[in-house]
Amino acid sequence: MTKVTVAEEWLNACSGCEIAILNIGEILVDLLVNNIEFVHIPVILDKKYYGQTGEETELSIPEAVVGIVSGSVRNEEHKEVLLEMRKKCQILVALGTCATNGGIPALINMYDEEELKKFVYCDSPTTDCAEPPTEHIPPLLDKCYALDEFVDVDIYLPGCPPHPDWIAAAVLALLEGKTEFKMPERSVCDTCPTIKERKKGMDDIKRMLETPEFDPDKPIDEMRCLLEQGFICLGPVTKAGCGGKGKPPRCLSTRMPCRGCYGPVRKDSKPLIDYMGALASVGFDPMKMPDRRGYLARFTGAHGVLKKIG
Repeated sequence: MTKVTVAEEWLNACSGCEIAILNIGEILVDLLVNNIEFVHIPVILDKKYYGQTGEETELSIPEAVVGIVSGSVRNEEHKEVLLEMRKKCQILVALGTCATNGGIPALINMYDEEELKKFVYCDSPTTDCAEPPTEHIPPLLDKCYALDEFVDVDIYLPGCPPHPDWIAAAVLALLEGKTEFKMPERSVCDTCPTIKERKKGMDDIKRMLETPEFDPDKPIDEMRCLLEQGFICLGPVTKAGCGGKGKPPRCLSTRMPCRGCYGPVRKDSKPLIDYMGALASVGFDPMKMPDRRGYLARFTGAHGVLKKIG
């Protein structure tokens, strides 16, 4: 049986998505033995872009049936690697919210390049002020981008990191000859078992700086909805899936509000507007939401202009 070749790359990322691949566990072992072959995966395989001894003059990645890319695109090197992956791979998978929507790195889009450099090289309390380096550093792009702002993406697997259940499901679907895989378009609220009374439970909405009301000896389905308790929970506008297939949301399971790590529910949704509506629907004044810019910027991410968020 001919194995399906897979190439994997990480760009502006933390390697959490690669660890999620490893966390597939025994299924991954079976796939590696019988079904797939990684021909390029820098996080664990020593494969140089310009030949093992630097003898080549152009960046090169082996051809593969499936390409998996994690991380957003922040500099010219990221962009060059992404374009090569798209060129060499028949099917391209955006792995993780940084790749699908910009993720946490795209929060930098709230600031311009000069503000960034001033903070990193001068304002940081542990740094002696100095000029930014100019040698051996890939030039920054004008902002942080998601993958599909440069190339066509075939499959989106959001998450910070994606749950291994969804990675395994996507890989198995590809092995069965399917060229499409979509996660359910449901919100975290749709899968959250907490008690929802559809009305405000506290005076003002606030950050998670105090303990919500719940009995630690009782299951999550006996706890009042955290949004209704006044805590900023992004469940109404976040894609479900963080708990894996058929499991409750991870954050809510630990009595913490959703932080929006899976990004918007749908590609064409308007989470900024929808969240304001969610707050109003349970009796809160959206204008009293603390740090609206910081909280909701993660949804605008690479695809929007964060400075326009009030």
